[in-house]
Amino acid sequence: MNDKVTKTDAQWREELTPEQYAICRCSATERAFTGKYWDHHAAGTYLCAACGSELFDSTTKYDSGSGWPSYWQPVNPDAVSEHEDRTHGMRRVEVRCARCDSHLGHVFTDGPRPTGLRYCINSAALDFAPK
Repeated sequence: MNDKVTKTDAQWREELTPEQYAICRCSATERAFTGKYWDHHAAGTYLCAACGSELFDSTTKYDSGSGWPSYWQPVNPDAVSEHEDRTHGMRRVEVRCARCDSHLGHVFTDGPRPTGLRYCINSAALDFAPK
């Protein structure tokens, strides 16, 4: 699944729920401790809700205490792209799906070993494929 996904705004609105559209296409953020995957512990792979691309493996998921699903690395370096985010008076690194450019969340440098990273991701931007 390496092909870029490009759709019109109308197509995204038709295919995504209103919450998914707001998060994936407009960079919104769900409230902490409300998403379906923040406290999810099954074995499997977390996929992009917009295009189905594999993003994170459950073996890299951990409880960061933030209220959002957190991972210490993506399934591969090319699964996500990172972009500077200076919105809301902050300086952060936004994480997007590399295949369809959907907003997923942010990455921070306060995560566990071995990477020291915390990919803090919105549940609404994800689907789950159990092992």
